[in-house]
Amino acid sequence: MKITILGSGDAFGSGGRYSTCLHLTADDGTVMLIDCGATSLLAMQRADVDRNAISTILLTHFHGDHAGGLPFFLLDALFESRRTAPLTIAGPMGVRERVAAITDTAFPGFGTNSFPFPITYVEVTPEAPASLAGAGVTAFSVDHDQRAGPCQGYRIARDGKLFAYSGDTRWTETLVPLADGADLLLVECYTYDFPLKNHLDWMTLSARLPDLKAKRIILTHMGPQMLANRDKATVECAEDGLVIVP
Repeated sequence: MKITILGSGDAFGSGGRYSTCLHLTADDGTVMLIDCGATSLLAMQRADVDRNAISTILLTHFHGDHAGGLPFFLLDALFESRRTAPLTIAGPMGVRERVAAITDTAFPGFGTNSFPFPITYVEVTPEAPASLAGAGVTAFSVDHDQRAGPCQGYRIARDGKLFAYSGDTRWTETLVPLADGADLLLVECYTYDFPLKNHLDWMTLSARLPDLKAKRIILTHMGPQMLANRDKATVECAEDGLVIVP
């Protein structure tokens, strides 16, 4: 499994970073996206990603910096990339209705188009793990903003490796089992020492690092304060374009 961080940014593009978008390539070439934030299509084009090779898009929640790129991805699939291969869009409960609302807001009436490729929607919940793009996917409830949710992190098992991703969240004890035994934990860290009700800060996270039993930890979704203090972090910090082989 190879993970390319196409976008590691926050909702504001802090540091000139793209919105959250992770590109996972399995050893057999199967491709999955995790999150598809507002600028993801631009990030994919900049990285020369074959959009038609993406079989599955898995969403952590429905804020624009994590799901707002879907209308543009689908528009590109229909009119530019000329997609014909099936597409799976997976995420928390209500994913079909949420995606319909997002696409209709961006391009009113878009859903009435005739698509030359089938779209399958899959709800992944803590009670209902799923097999997506050949990977075992287990959801964990996290504590972010339930208006945009349910909000979830995921453990993804593929090619003998285990990748854990927090999604957006404040500290929650759910992060402990989410990280346990993972080859890689990608965890959000929006601020350095300024606690927020729906995001993690480095001081809180660093105090709990001993409880996160992942082999490797990388911070993502960093805002201006965290970016200005990232040299003080004792774990790695993500960059757009970073390629990781767990």
